[in-house]
Amino acid sequence: MKDYIYKYEMHSHTNWCSACGHNSPQEMAEAYYKAGYTGMVITDHFLKGNTAVDRSLPWEDKMRAYWRTYEAAREWAQGKEFNVLFGVEHYYGDGKEVLTYGIDLDFLLAHPDLHEYPLPKYCAAVHEAGGFLSHAHPFRHAPYLDGDIPPHVEDMDAIEVFNFYNEEPDNLKAAALAKKTGLLTTSGGDEHINTGKAFGNAGVVFATPPKDNKEFVSLLRAGDYKLNVMGETVEKDWGQG
Repeated sequence: MKDYIYKYEMHSHTNWCSACGHNSPQEMAEAYYKAGYTGMVITDHFLKGNTAVDRSLPWEDKMRAYWRTYEAAREWAQGKEFNVLFGVEHYYGDGKEVLTYGIDLDFLLAHPDLHEYPLPKYCAAVHEAGGFLSHAHPFRHAPYLDGDIPPHVEDMDAIEVFNFYNEEPDNLKAAALAKKTGLLTTSGGDEHINTGKAFGNAGVVFATPPKDNKEFVSLLRAGDYKLNVMGETVEKDWGQG
């Protein structure tokens, strides 16, 4: 029997590329490391979202700004049993966002104006590159969200069914949607500050710690993981009744 013990954060922000972030990539990586995680994915807000990146810069400079954030955290983690992976949280409209995993700088540079792609085209490009998509907090209530417009999950691989900062009814609605659609599930802390309450209470848990994007996406696609929900390791069908 596999022992699922390696915790990875799936949804995190830094102040280098997320305007709502409070801490540097190094500080966030240190906080996750100290909280007992084996790894994290930095998913800063992409260009149509609450980015801290200067939108007036040339495309290459903007993409390198995102990549430098990842590199800074990865450099901090060198020599430690802690893996940093790259991702983005892409805003696609009506306050809705999708967590994007398994992409890299070459992919970003090869797709100028990626943030302007219609969602099906965006998803197709990510999938062609071997990436993985999870709809972030699909039923969150907030002033910037249009709750009358349902989340678009047709082109997703998974749904974030547990988001630490969501209300429980909203998370359970996301779990019900995952059950209805048959999509995989993820859990994320959505943490923006290194003293937040999500540390230790969200993420996915692997039996084998993925060290790079390829291994990470492979384990996700295979469903070879469990969820961290409020510090407890639970099955992927959490909340589905």
